Amino acid sequence: MNITVYLGANEGKDPALKQAVQELGRWIGESGNALVYGGSRCGLMGEIAESTLNAGGKVTGVEPEFFVQGELQYERKTKMIALGDAFIAFPGGTGTLEEIAEVMSKVSLRHLDAPCILYNLNGYYDGLKALLARMIEKGLSSPERQQGIYFVEDLEQIKEILQKSF
Repeated sequence: MNITVYLGANEGKDPALKQAVQELGRWIGESGNALVYGGSRCGLMGEIAESTLNAGGKVTGVEPEFFVQGELQYERKTKMIALGDAFIAFPGGTGTLEEIAEVMSKVSLRHLDAPCILYNLNGYYDGLKALLARMIEKGLSSPERQQGIYFVEDLEQIKEILQKSF
């Protein structure tokens, strides 16, 4: 399975980020799955790619052409979604949020039949989880619409969701 992971090109300040992303990359490689990611060798992106490769996994970096040629960001996002069988948002910045929001929307509209997993490491996505609950509370979304969107605390929960989905 191709697992698309969205995460930042920065390492962040929490050492748990680097450790968790290395663990995720190692598991992707050892389990025979493949990584699809944003293509950078920097920060957390570089860590997941290196960890996956070192564990014998296959890595597809969708190079951020936006930075090279100007206005091809849309093509990059489309390709990352097209290549993925499952989607994981690791803690990241606004780019990560923007990319996973598109996946969340496609899953909720049933334009994409794949798990959308938000890795809620140390409560990182608690605010987003609360916002989605508020959407349901206010009648702007429903539990059915949000099926396929998961918040997880660790790699074991990711494995469970992927095993149930495939």
